[in-house]
Amino acid sequence: MEGGNNGGSFRSLIDLVNDVASISDFRYAVRKQYCNLARRLKLLIPMFEEMRDMKQPLPDDIVQALASLKEALESTKELLRHGSEGSKIYLGLEREQILNQFHKVTARLEQALNEISHEALDISDEVKEQVDLVLSQFKRARERKDTEDAELYVNLNSLYNNRDVATDPSILKGLAEKLQLMDIADLTQESLALHEMVSASDGDPGGRFEKMSILLKRIKDFMLTENPEFGSSKEQSHPRTGGQTSAGKKNISSLHIPEDFRCPISLDLMKDPVIVSTGQTYERGFIEKWLADGHMTCPKTQQVLTSKILTPNYVLRSLIAQWCEANGIKPPQRASSSQPSELTPAERSKYEALLHKLTSGNIEDKRSAAGEIRLLAKRNANNRVAIAEAGAIPLLVDLLSTTDPLTQEHAVTALLNLSICDNNKRSIMSCRAAPGIVHVLKWGSMEARENAAATLFSLSVVDEYKVMIGASGAILPLIALLNEGTQRGKKDAATALFNLCFFQGNKIKAVRGGVVSILMQLLTESRIGMVDEALAILAILANNSEGRAAIGAAESVPILVNLIGTGSPRNRENAAAVLVHLCMGDKRHLVEAKELGVIGLLVDMAENGTDRGKRKATQLLDQINRFTELQKEGEVQSQSQSQPLLPPPSAIGNVES
Repeated sequence: MEGGNNGGSFRSLIDLVNDVASISDFRYAVRKQYCNLARRLKLLIPMFEEMRDMKQPLPDDIVQALASLKEALESTKELLRHGSEGSKIYLGLEREQILNQFHKVTARLEQALNEISHEALDISDEVKEQVDLVLSQFKRARERKDTEDAELYVNLNSLYNNRDVATDPSILKGLAEKLQLMDIADLTQESLALHEMVSASDGDPGGRFEKMSILLKRIKDFMLTENPEFGSSKEQSHPRTGGQTSAGKKNISSLHIPEDFRCPISLDLMKDPVIVSTGQTYERGFIEKWLADGHMTCPKTQQVLTSKILTPNYVLRSLIAQWCEANGIKPPQRASSSQPSELTPAERSKYEALLHKLTSGNIEDKRSAAGEIRLLAKRNANNRVAIAEAGAIPLLVDLLSTTDPLTQEHAVTALLNLSICDNNKRSIMSCRAAPGIVHVLKWGSMEARENAAATLFSLSVVDEYKVMIGASGAILPLIALLNEGTQRGKKDAATALFNLCFFQGNKIKAVRGGVVSILMQLLTESRIGMVDEALAILAILANNSEGRAAIGAAESVPILVNLIGTGSPRNRENAAAVLVHLCMGDKRHLVEAKELGVIGLLVDMAENGTDRGKRKATQLLDQINRFTELQKEGEVQSQSQSQPLLPPPSAIGNVES
């Protein structure tokens, strides 16, 4: 970068600072810090302008410092953009994490500015004073304690963690005012911001965004109660286009439907969005037809589906409903799962006869009735609703403890098929079915154990049921099935464990139950075909301290590095995700990965990987770069010290329990 010949380089720096400074509409939780940062950075423009006009070449160390400063400014721009456009509820709840990111970015900016030697540059005293002012403000900001509204944080957390508790209206009113969620346009924008965060994240770990969406709905419901005219003004601005539309008279065809609200198959607004095993979301009716036609791939990604189970996307369904309400249109009605078509007398008589046989003292009658219900529940939604309304669920739950293996298998598989209906999930769990299903998982035939695992997965899509299922003792028998089951049994156990381990308590039970060693074995035995599932579970376990320790102790780094280089796109991104957590927790893993040649693999992945893979690769590269810089600084500062900066190579990989 030579001064006179590289005006374009300084032009890009000036444009970048202007871009950062132009972001001004920050959310409540981060407003003060972000506004101050944008204002301070604007003071750097005169320095860039004077450097641009210099005739002599810049020293190499200053060129390098400017490159570091540009990278820090890019990170700052992304952080401030998120603080301007992101979810207000998320920013409030994750205040500590957001502020930590803010302090890291400002530290990078301060370090890069400190490395630009004023003495080596022919810039005016006024500009030097201005840069010194920015540096002193950075220092004061670092020393100043956060004085943001603690009451907002406390009240948000209270509503987030206690969704069923009655809330003081004054708290809801205070939150609505402070977060500026006072009209339907604000609430719609918040809904879309939450949805975009779900799309950009790795699914919805732990149901965080669903709980935030529920919190948002409580604020919206309060505003409707406070002001009945709140959502029914005659003229409203379209949240995307800003155009005026007449509430109650809109046609959905005239609206711009957010892309993620459309089914990738039909391209229409989704009524009943469901998630397939690849993580993609589709309209239930269209993906069911796709599967019924014999396809075993994801239509959008062409990946092979590891399971035909469809998981309701509650977050997206809620956001679509809120978007429709905000735009004055009737939310799309999904096919009813609670109102079956009217039964004919013959059908009603058939269900009554089946229930009578279930209560019979004859085991053969029970077996045949459970087997027939199993088949009927598999066929269609109307049967599932009718069977449940006839009262079959508690009778099937009772049969889970029978000593007849085939009856037990029929009963648990019937419950699996019935659980496809959302309302039936509630009925099954209210009958205290979880202990009975776990009993089958432990002692049933292999097919019964497999279907018990699949039933637990189906039920655990509801957050509160994850806790109940884990408390029923499901984790250890699922690990046993993962270890000793058939190919199908291993996959059923893996999908159930994957879902249950979003809850931290289940995660710890799984780690202590020895799941990590089994998962590592599955990674190295490609003939079993469980690499996808094993890596997905490890990626969840790795964000827990006990999970990281267990994965690190399993000598996982060489395996993970190999998968980053040779795995499928999905495997590469999950392997990188696990390694990100390991390296954050213990720098010895970072050193080992670097020695194994991970940097070149990550550079390729950052350029050619999936979107998530690119993010994970960039995170790892940033970790390596920061660590290398700290290592160099430490070596310079600690040459006289006897203790080395890093442990000896023989200690790498030894993680204390």
